[in-house]
Amino acid sequence: MAATAPVRHADVIIVGAGLSGIGAAAHLQDHCPGKTFLLFEARDVLGGTWDLFRYPGVRSDSDMYTLGYAFKPWTDPKAIADGPSILAYVAETARERGIDSLIRFGHRVVAARWSTARGLWSVDVEHRGERQTFTCGVLDFCSGYYRYDAGFRPRWPGEADYRGTVVHPQAWPADLDYRGKRVVVIGSGATAVTLVPAMARTAGHVTMLQRSPSYVFSVPGQDRIANGLRRWLPPMAAYQLVRAKNILIGALFFTLSRRRPEGVRRWLIDQVAKALGPGVDVAKHFTPRYNPWDQRLCLVPDGDLLEALKSGSASVATDEIDTFTADGIRLVSGAHLQADIVVTATGLQMKVFDGVDLSVDGKPLDLSRHFVYKGMMLDGVPNLMLTFGYTNASWTLKADLTSAFLCRLLRYMDRHGTPVATPRSDGGVDPQPLFEFTSGYVQRAAAGLPRQGARKPWRLYQNYLLDRLMLRHGRVDDGTLRFTKPG
Repeated sequence: MAATAPVRHADVIIVGAGLSGIGAAAHLQDHCPGKTFLLFEARDVLGGTWDLFRYPGVRSDSDMYTLGYAFKPWTDPKAIADGPSILAYVAETARERGIDSLIRFGHRVVAARWSTARGLWSVDVEHRGERQTFTCGVLDFCSGYYRYDAGFRPRWPGEADYRGTVVHPQAWPADLDYRGKRVVVIGSGATAVTLVPAMARTAGHVTMLQRSPSYVFSVPGQDRIANGLRRWLPPMAAYQLVRAKNILIGALFFTLSRRRPEGVRRWLIDQVAKALGPGVDVAKHFTPRYNPWDQRLCLVPDGDLLEALKSGSASVATDEIDTFTADGIRLVSGAHLQADIVVTATGLQMKVFDGVDLSVDGKPLDLSRHFVYKGMMLDGVPNLMLTFGYTNASWTLKADLTSAFLCRLLRYMDRHGTPVATPRSDGGVDPQPLFEFTSGYVQRAAAGLPRQGARKPWRLYQNYLLDRLMLRHGRVDDGTLRFTKPG
């Protein structure tokens, strides 16, 4: 019997088998069952972020009722879930739907070329040292927004003299033993506030060394309303109610933060002061220089970071690094932090479209010269989708909306016999930075990112309720998205 020829064409190619990619495949199964898709994953396992990060205590910084898929209830009692639980949820979703058997692991997309004459993307994929080419009508990037191979890693004077161990959370050694050790965690973001209490349980002492403070917000590790509703309602009904509640609360809190930043700022700092008591200098260590939601808030379930500081198993130092020494770090103030282990929780490196070389009719794309349409396409670029979550809410809220819109778009193109969709700005769009965020990883990458405009559909409102109206109920043929045939 002759061997079956490998499939080299699909209606949709999905790049990435993490939370977004599995979700996109599920949406296509549910809403476009006649469409074929290929799902490429550069690594050898699914899960994306939730498999890559293995550092102690790794967890979500969003509640699982919004980080979970709209179509699959989160039923675990934990509202703020640990990494392994989230990975299990994603894997279970893929397994239940048979998506796991469709993933082509170890396939890294390296280049994609659009041909107007053919109305197709040609996608170059590397697998085991060989390059293969596939074609598709729509190319859907669900590969996240940062480099998987390396995090952001500053260099400091004296590192060569340091005799201890230096690790980055993105490449956590499985055999790292920190029991009884003195640990310094450099950073003040979500990763740092997760690592400090997790390591403090068994380390000798953990110091969080920050150049400047972040907003820390204590939330319950479990949602009592959700756990109560599940006793009386079917899982999906309970899930949808809690999801709606959390979306509304999150949107109201963000709006209040923008309209009354000083009031929200005082409230957040007061909450930390009450939890810590007089033993920690809150004015120095927990009073940021920026307004709430200029950067993401750092959620701490059940106040675990604050409890570690109160117990004395952890401490915080707000200062800058002068130099590493043989046994620790000397600060600009002259203080010295002894450390057997230094953890550089210094952030990510953004990498939109996973670093793939993109071109349209032989012309390479310069992302910085393009506007983002509805937060998911680029002006002048046909049939290209990008999944990018919210900066002020759960990633999956926007991922679900993006996949739902893709299905609406595919059905519209089929009904009208126009398989090519291209956003057109036609000039007159005032270019603005893609994100109004002051976080270091955003600022470092800003020059190479696409732009947004001052008005819809080029404006990123970072508002789930507005996006839901636009993407689920607004017109597909809105006058900006142009539909054509190949040629």
